[in-house]
Amino acid sequence: MKTKQQTDHVALNVTTFREEIQTQGRDSSIDITPAVRQALSKAKISQGTVTVFVTGSTAGVTTIEYEPGLVEDLQAALRRLFPEHLRYAHHEEAGDDNGFSHLRAAFIGPSLTIPVVDGNLTLGTWQQIVIIDFDTHARRRPFIVQVMGV
Repeated sequence: MKTKQQTDHVALNVTTFREEIQTQGRDSSIDITPAVRQALSKAKISQGTVTVFVTGSTAGVTTIEYEPGLVEDLQAALRRLFPEHLRYAHHEEAGDDNGFSHLRAAFIGPSLTIPVVDGNLTLGTWQQIVIIDFDTHARRRPFIVQVMGV
C-alpha cells in the first residue's frame, strides 16, 4: 500500500523592532525584559524565537538575576578580567581610552536568543534580559528585537 507524503507549509512570521535606551556607560546594566516582552506581544507568535542584538562594539546582551548585588558582582568580575588601567593596543592605534570596553563587550557578546513557547519567553523565574554598556561615557544605545515564529 502506498501512502501519500503530506507536507504542511506554515508561514514563518518575522517581525523586527528597533529600540533605543539611554545608558550611563561604565558597565551600567539595564533590564530590557519588559521591552522584549512587549515586542513579543506585538508580534503575536506562539512558538519560535526572539533574538536581541545590541549595535555597537562596546555593549553586550546577557541574562542575569537583575538585583543590585548580583549586578555589582558581574561588574566587579568583568573589571577583574579586563582592568581599565592596563595597556591596550587599541588606545595607541585608535587614540581611544576604551580598549577594555571592547574586550568586555566581546566577552559577553552582542546578542541573545530566547525560545518562545506558548507565546511566552522561556526565561527562568529570576532571569532577566540586560544590556550592559561598557563604554566610558553615557549614550543612546540602539538595539534590535527580532521575533520569528508561528
